[in-house]
Amino acid sequence: EVPVPLPGLGQVLVRVRAAGVNFSDTLFMQGKYNFNPPLPFTPGFEVAGEISELGPKVEGWKVGERVISLPGFGGYAEFVLSELQTLVRIPEEVDFKTAAAFPITYATSHLALKLKARLRPGETLMVHGASGGVGLTAVELGAAMGAIVIATASTAGKLEVARARGAAHLVNSAEPGLEKKVK
Repeated sequence: EVPVPLPGLGQVLVRVRAAGVNFSDTLFMQGKYNFNPPLPFTPGFEVAGEISELGPKVEGWKVGERVISLPGFGGYAEFVLSELQTLVRIPEEVDFKTAAAFPITYATSHLALKLKARLRPGETLMVHGASGGVGLTAVELGAAMGAIVIATASTAGKLEVARARGAAHLVNSAEPGLEKKVK
């Protein structure tokens, strides 16, 4: 047990209702991320919850608002401090679990496809591991951007999930001949 933190200037206290579980969290826990917090620490990079307390001079937010936050660490606790610039309001029709899983996966895919790859309509996008969080969001965003999406995954069930999210072509990566199937 640790005491509930008090929000400082430019911070709010968020009561965590759901937390995302990401590959980066597992790397932090193993001490293998490109930077690691000093021990002991509480993992949890992205959360969804309600603002339970406002820090001094915080304006534009109110107690009880449903928010997504990217605290970096601490999200696997009941309460976490969040900087104002990491907060996003959750629309009423979105539940906490969905909201908590949104920021990292979609931001990663968006940055990769739009800013790095500069994906254009009509181009072909091949997504390996299309059944995981980032893979599925890459399939969704690629299809929404007008790409022809080829999804790879290791089972028929996982491939059907990718098809439902927008994949035009499916390739089972557990079967031999992946390169020939893609050509």
